[in-house]
Amino acid sequence: MSSAEEIEDRLKALIGALDLPAKVRLLTGADAWGLPAEPRIGLRRLVMTDGPAGARGTHFDERDPSAHTPSPTALAATWDIGLVHRIGLLLAEETRAKGAQVLLAPTINLHRSPLGGRHFECFSEDPLLVGEIGLAYVRGVQAGGVAACAKHFVANDSENQRFTLSVDLAERALRELYLAPFETVVRAGGVKVVMAAYNAVRGTTMTENHPLQAGVLKGEWGFVGPIVSDWTAARSTVASATGGLDLVMPGPTGPWGDKLVRAVRDGEVPEAQLDDKVLRLLRLAAGTGVLDGFPAPEAERPYPVGSTAQTELLREAAARGMVLLRNENDLLPLAEGTRIALIGPNAAHTATGGGGSADLSPRRVVSFAQGLGLDPVEGVRPGGRQPLIDLADCANPHTGAPGFLVEYGTRDGDFLGSEQRETARLAWLGLPAERWRRDDLRVIMRAHYRPRVAGTHTFGVTALGPTSLTVNGQRIIEPVRAGWGSLVDSFDNITEQLGTVELSDVDTPVELVVEHLPIAAPHGYLRCGLTHRAPGRDAEAELAEAVRQAAAAEVAVVVVGTNADIESESHDRTTLELPPGQDELIRRVAAANPRTVVVVNAGAPVLMPWADQVAAVLYTWFPGQEAGHALADVLHGRAEPGGRLPTTFPRTAEQAPVLDTTPAEGVLRYTEGLLIGYRAYDQHRLDPAFCFGHGLGYTTWDYRTAHATPAVSAATLHAGEPVPLQVTLTNTGARPGREIVQVYLGRHASRYDRPPRVLAGFAVAEAGPGETVEVEIRLAAKAFAVYDEQRGDWAWEHGSYLAEIGRNSRDLPLTAVVTVH
Repeated sequence: MSSAEEIEDRLKALIGALDLPAKVRLLTGADAWGLPAEPRIGLRRLVMTDGPAGARGTHFDERDPSAHTPSPTALAATWDIGLVHRIGLLLAEETRAKGAQVLLAPTINLHRSPLGGRHFECFSEDPLLVGEIGLAYVRGVQAGGVAACAKHFVANDSENQRFTLSVDLAERALRELYLAPFETVVRAGGVKVVMAAYNAVRGTTMTENHPLQAGVLKGEWGFVGPIVSDWTAARSTVASATGGLDLVMPGPTGPWGDKLVRAVRDGEVPEAQLDDKVLRLLRLAAGTGVLDGFPAPEAERPYPVGSTAQTELLREAAARGMVLLRNENDLLPLAEGTRIALIGPNAAHTATGGGGSADLSPRRVVSFAQGLGLDPVEGVRPGGRQPLIDLADCANPHTGAPGFLVEYGTRDGDFLGSEQRETARLAWLGLPAERWRRDDLRVIMRAHYRPRVAGTHTFGVTALGPTSLTVNGQRIIEPVRAGWGSLVDSFDNITEQLGTVELSDVDTPVELVVEHLPIAAPHGYLRCGLTHRAPGRDAEAELAEAVRQAAAAEVAVVVVGTNADIESESHDRTTLELPPGQDELIRRVAAANPRTVVVVNAGAPVLMPWADQVAAVLYTWFPGQEAGHALADVLHGRAEPGGRLPTTFPRTAEQAPVLDTTPAEGVLRYTEGLLIGYRAYDQHRLDPAFCFGHGLGYTTWDYRTAHATPAVSAATLHAGEPVPLQVTLTNTGARPGREIVQVYLGRHASRYDRPPRVLAGFAVAEAGPGETVEVEIRLAAKAFAVYDEQRGDWAWEHGSYLAEIGRNSRDLPLTAVVTVH
């Protein structure tokens, strides 16, 4: 086997075989997802794919579906690095099946504000938990033979004005909070790719930010892979090329190309910097098996695509991430055969994931209603847009096959092709056929729709470009021509146009024709969907039916929440409240049946003003494709809800330490400094609705003893050595269970302003009834440190530190003292 030095020499020799234009050509995408091949040096196409909750591939296509994992908030809620490592292995298998070598995940930005649009796509408000879960994710993906990409470097913690905003924050907060998880996955995880964010930091766009990209990431941390731009984030030639960026995506157009060739020849960009970029790309290519002479990496492959092992893991992970917030009188778990009234908008329309980069075509979706085997009553309508039209009621007008006939042509009437699609949403991020990438493309979706009930039907279209809908020859939605911004934001920020039609004959199919003129087809982007709502009871009658069924049941299970329309890339949420009507639904059901369980299906915190009025509250997050089976397992006690909150839930919106995510005059100021999440609640002695780390199981635990190494040297901590701490605890309940043992570290006599306590380590304990176990927790060296802005370095103060140990950030029955000398 070649040594590292020999490999570097071989890669550098390949660079020497390329002229300047060839080098530059390699550094911009060939299309939406792939980098160009270079046969002269044996370099094949290298492909990247989203995303954090499943490997989508190079396009949305129900004919090539993906395994759909729980959202990253759900994964972080497990606090289980072993489980997340296994999810990483599963994602690597899926990535390979899509023909890709790089998975554009994990997202390791922080939950600075609960309103953040991609809150669901990030792990936690705490940098240590983000770092440890992110590290397990990266190691799992890369053990599976695929390169992981840590994103979005750095301070990309909100979506409003993300292309233009500049984050202003103190160096200490930047180092201790926002850079910390990236440092973990780079230094400890060897992550192979890092993605530069859209935003600026202190006035310099991240794709041009030399101090952070070249100085910190590549210099201080020794990152040897390429930095890739977020899609369309690179907006300059010389500034981005000299600022540390290595790859521009997507392509083939962009700010580099011929402009960069000229800049090198004019001496504005040193060719040595260009060679370093190509070398970083070749290291990635060699490490992922797309460069001749460098074999594909050995890979662990325990989760074959579509296998039972894969499905079982997704079911386990979904249940493990569910957080039992409240369980009065041990209502849960429910006995098998309990008469349940299943109520709520998310029962049938279960939100399995958020929007944007996390969006995909899942291999299957088991709704909560399907998993429980019950017919739900909505009570109120879901938030966001209408649901997509039910494909079971749609048929290809030529063949009768379920779904739509999709025809591609020009606006002058030329025919370019057609296909059968079993989806009501076309969503291309890279049109597969070159002949479709044209500015005069016209797309027509045709189906025969058989209405189930007579009355007023409401149809809707969501599309990137003017779109009309005709029902039996009657146009009920007219095309609207509207401007659009960036490709990415326009793709995720699409309004819904609605139209109504009276359908009286339930036995006769009606003809649906959607005509769509995509405005981004030359770039490979196309999005068009058809939504539908059948006539039903009016709002008050629907609510009354929910109350009636609740009163007649032994237990009422009310499923509420958000969905991918509300939680998505490209926009932040505007409220922490549940969608309209859901709070009132819960109150009325709880008044009718005191044995009410509220299941919250959301990727981020929501306000729960009714929490003290119901018997139980279970937070499922966005649980992925096995949502329904996992919920059934948890409600009936076949699995314990293993989750603990990775983020604090405020009692009111005003209580949240950081709420506003909208820049003022282009600047978003992180004036809170270190005080985000539980740190702020502790500092200001606020009582949240549910604290960081909280979660109940189906058994009880007695924390008995804690022992830490009493003294440790600052030199040992400076070297990064963790401090071991042992905790013994006993399962005092009647069921086997799992407990997340959490350790928080504080120092009150300090010359620095410190939060009262910070998470320093955690471990999973498992025990049977009456069993006592011991776990070892390794306290992170950086938990003892502060970043001294005057010195420009980390500092470890001598003296005593108090370790507090328990089940969440507010319930810490054990203590231990560690002295640094």
